[in-house]
Amino acid sequence: MKDAPKHITVDPAIGHGQPTVRGLSYSVSMILELLAGNMTAGETLADYPDREREDVCASLAFAARLASVRRILPLAA
Repeated sequence: MKDAPKHITVDPAIGHGQPTVRGLSYSVSMILELLAGNMTAGETLADYPDREREDVCASLAFAARLASVRRILPLAA
């Protein structure tokens, strides 16, 4: 998903600097945990109506990109 960077944000003031969806308090890891717990994308959207389907797709794309990294470098301060 090429729009994942637009949906995933990192802000030290939100979610302790963890990647979140569109600057909301929903962390990428929380969305992934819900999906890993066997919830469908539709079920997660029903529970959190201010999220969009693209947010779920962006979270999955973000995780896929992280999983393909061969070497993790420290983030610049």
